[in-house]
Parts: sequence; structure tokens; C-alpha cells
Amino acid sequence: MSIDAPSRPESARPAPSTRPGAARIRRPRFSGRAPARPAPAAAFHSVSAATTVLLGLVAIGAVIHEPVLIPPLAASAALVHSAPALPLAQPRSVVIGHLVGAVAGFAVLGAAGSSPWAAAVAAGVTLALNTAARTPHSPACASAVVIVLQTPAPTRYVPLLLGSAVLLVLTGYAASRIRRNAPKYPSYWW
Repeated sequence: MSIDAPSRPESARPAPSTRPGAARIRRPRFSGRAPARPAPAAAFHSVSAATTVLLGLVAIGAVIHEPVLIPPLAASAALVHSAPALPLAQPRSVVIGHLVGAVAGFAVLGAAGSSPWAAAVAAGVTLALNTAARTPHSPACASAVVIVLQTPAPTRYVPLLLGSAVLLVLTGYAASRIRRNAPKYPSYWW
């Protein structure tokens, strides 16, 4: 540092050039605060829609004598109904994400058997494949874990999982059209 150039505090430094072609300095914006609390009507609408579709999955399971409600689907319902604008909640991510999770889960189960170690690998493989496919959906990683740890029959499990994922998407679509000021779901289909 030279003696002729005194150090200036950040606030006293000149702003970066705004002329065309000049490099701009991009500073991240972090608010450091949680999102705003939803309006009571919006929160009630989201919670009741998610609960209704989950109860519907339980009813379907009772009729066909199969457990249709699995924890990853509850997480998917929460995303679709409470955060409908997120990429993780879009139909492409929900449906394809769970399909990728099922394929990865059954592949790891077939190759390594059922163990917590294999379940962790299945979750990692699912995350990698969903990232590559541009279908981010964290509950799909949990679907792979459930498959490895519970060893369901693929011919029964996969259709139930995909049907449930499609049902979640359709109820998200319908619920967003019922309430006038609700954010429209989906932001994109594919």
C-alpha cells in the first residue's frame, strides 16, 4: 500500500462503473431473515389442501390394502401446497424425481442389498441423477431410502408411488385455482 493512497471505508469507495461493457461487481444479497409469515387464510388453505390429499392417499391405501402414504409423499405434499413456486415443487420434479428415486432405490437394493449403508448410497445416487436430469426433489431421495430399507415389491410399489405423485400434482393444480389470491401452481409443467 502506498503512502499517497489512504485507505477508505467500503461506504466511501466509488460505485462501480455503469457504462456498457464495464464489469459489474455483484454482491450477494442476504437478508438474514426468515420468510414472511403467510396470511392466516393462505396458511389454512395450504395446510388443509395438503392434509386432504394425504388423507386421500390413506383412503386409497385402505381400499386396496396397501400402504400408499409413505413419508416422502408427505414431504412432497408440503412442497406442492406450501411452496408452489419452488423448482422442487414443480410437476416435472415431483413425478420424475420420485421415478428416478424408485429406479435408483431398486438398483441399489439389487446390487447391495438392504442396509442403512446401501440406503445412504441410494439417496446419493438419486440426488446425483435428479441433479443431472434437472428434476430437483429432495423427497425423492427419501423414496430411494424407503425402498432400500423396506424392500417393497417393485411391481406394486412403483405404480402406487407414481400414481400418488401425479395425484399430488393434480391436487396442487386444483387447490391453486380454488382460492382467488393463491399463487398459481405449477410455475411450469415440464
